[in-house]
Amino acid sequence: MEYVYGALVLHAAGKPVNEENLKKVLTAAGVKVDETRVKALTAALEGVNIDEAIATAAVMPSAPAAAPPAAGEKKEDKKKEEKKEEEKVSEEEAAAGLGALFGL
Repeated sequence: MEYVYGALVLHAAGKPVNEENLKKVLTAAGVKVDETRVKALTAALEGVNIDEAIATAAVMPSAPAAAPPAAGEKKEDKKKEEKKEEEKVSEEEAAAGLGALFGL
């Protein structure tokens, strides 16, 4: 988690989030730097608009709980609803993927 925090500190300070800068921040914080994790994070953040990612992750609403089905509801309606919910979750998961990177 400290690697992500280091990247956020660099971004907030207006510094480029690259391997060299991230190593400096982590070392200054007393973290034993793992080169592989630094490279993975900087590669994952390459080309990502961090401000946009944070805004998207912070605003993304959670899905409301599904209401229990009505007594006369057909199974076909349930299948259609489930399929729509699965598609909706997939879109939300895609948007949340980057948010998870920042621990949001």
